[in-house]
Amino acid sequence: MRSYLVKTPRLVQRFFHNYSWRIKTAKKEIYLTFDDGPVPDFTPWVLNTLAEYKAKGTFFCVGENIKKFPAIYQQIKDGGHSIGNHTFNHLQGWKTPTNKYIKNVLKTESYLNNDPDLQGEKLFRPPHGRIRPVQAKILRKKGYKIVMWDVLSGDFDQSLSKEQCLAHTLKHIKNGSIVVFHDSDKSFKNLDFVLPKVLEHFTREGYEFRSL
Repeated sequence: MRSYLVKTPRLVQRFFHNYSWRIKTAKKEIYLTFDDGPVPDFTPWVLNTLAEYKAKGTFFCVGENIKKFPAIYQQIKDGGHSIGNHTFNHLQGWKTPTNKYIKNVLKTESYLNNDPDLQGEKLFRPPHGRIRPVQAKILRKKGYKIVMWDVLSGDFDQSLSKEQCLAHTLKHIKNGSIVVFHDSDKSFKNLDFVLPKVLEHFTREGYEFRSL
């Protein structure tokens, strides 16, 4: 049995209304997001796959990986994609003292702030989607938009077949959906199969893939 929800219930979205769960739009637009990169092999594959469909995405980057793989981080920028903060060490908010958590986010921000190409709204996604209200409040005061999702692909789920992963992802995506994938080794078994088919299916249906 899955320990996560593929589709975020509307009640949850309404209760945590200060977070961004989906984009309100009547247009046929989808917002694909990718967590945990940049990393060799997997992030470049995602970028190449998106480029085949002239699709844009949003990459929530782990600061430690930006430091390790600056050339791959540059590839994300060169592709015209949006970039968000995903903490420096992929910390889970529920298990991390608030002061330590905020400092970890700001450590990643120091890399992003030194990037002259990153302007405008600051995006943040908490690893595992787990963040304490006080942590979220502090980050919002620092100018962050906290981005969650309304469709979780489950590409990381090793018990899930690639066909199952595709089926439930296609089922739940709607106009304005924010969809979570992961550019990581653990997720690639499913991502390799699912991402091209999601892009193909919704492109055929007349959708555009936009960045946040």
